[in-house]
Amino acid sequence: MAEFEFDIQATDGAARTGVLKTSRGEIRTPAFMPVGTAGTVKALYMDQVRDAGSDIILGNTYHLMLRPSAERVAKLGGLHKFSGWRGPMLTDSGGFQVWSLSKLRKMSEKGVEFQSHLDGSKHMLSPERSIEIQAELLGADICMQLDECTNFPATRDEAARSMELSLRWGKRSLEAFGERDIQTLFAIVQGSIFPDLRQMSAEASVQTQVNGRGYGGYAIGGLAVGEGHEAMLETLENVMPHLPITRPRYLMGVGKPIDLVESVARGVDMFDCVIPTRSGRHGQVWSDAGPYNIKRAEFAEDISPLDPSIECPASRDYSKAYIHHLIRSGELLGGMLLSWHNIAYFQNLMARMRQAISSGSFEEFGHDFKRNWQK
Repeated sequence: MAEFEFDIQATDGAARTGVLKTSRGEIRTPAFMPVGTAGTVKALYMDQVRDAGSDIILGNTYHLMLRPSAERVAKLGGLHKFSGWRGPMLTDSGGFQVWSLSKLRKMSEKGVEFQSHLDGSKHMLSPERSIEIQAELLGADICMQLDECTNFPATRDEAARSMELSLRWGKRSLEAFGERDIQTLFAIVQGSIFPDLRQMSAEASVQTQVNGRGYGGYAIGGLAVGEGHEAMLETLENVMPHLPITRPRYLMGVGKPIDLVESVARGVDMFDCVIPTRSGRHGQVWSDAGPYNIKRAEFAEDISPLDPSIECPASRDYSKAYIHHLIRSGELLGGMLLSWHNIAYFQNLMARMRQAISSGSFEEFGHDFKRNWQK
């Protein structure tokens, strides 16, 4: 993992801004990663994703292993070449999709045997197979250990069993990852909303090493699954003191702009979420005041742009009335423009947070953002 370096450039309280350096380019943190599930950020060209301010995107092991198959992606040159994305890329392990999408799944110490949601075919995803797909076949810059996604709500015993299995799978993932110098592997901290389990998971992950090599970063999984905003923040506060300050911290599957601001305030460096593009395809626009639906009648004759302060053509050059018309008419361009704007808005928010941390004004920024959001 010698090619990876995390340089923290400024801090303001627990919030920090820096640069995660990879062999394919630098990632400015705090960073938001658009989700490219099947090798594409839905409804957008890769140039649009990059020009909107994205340094890194996410690819999905589960979906790509099923179609077109990880082996085919490898044969075609790897996921970067296949998709046209030239910057850094993170892949998830496939564990969450197996948990949420598969028709039938059977968990064991070996891994998880599941039935494809596409054609019912059976597959086995073990820690070793997940790493093979991510690191060798897809060629991700940042890979994730295979973990078991804990159900919510869960009893403490259920959460403990799940967390301990993820720790064992994590060590096997690290063993399978081996000594790779231009890729890195992140651990995933589990434990549901139980503070002692989260602490145990974090401390054990930090201590896990294979041949003197540990994880390149630490993710917090199992949140944004129904526990609620306040419980999520409380869990973050419990986890953060047990993670090394010198490594990036990644909150998986989060989230709404208010979640991003509150989590950055607690020391999170990286995020991913489908919200910007998924909601954009259904007419939802994101702003500092929260989301609104462009289909509402009040926008039928509104000639103002979505947000002229954002350097994005979708935000700046098209009227709300026009996009209202496109969405109401079922035109594909409507969802494309809103997805583009939403990605640009999220990246603009990250840039403003990085600037506020650098200037020592993040507390004021966060206070103003929350006050505006709550209106």
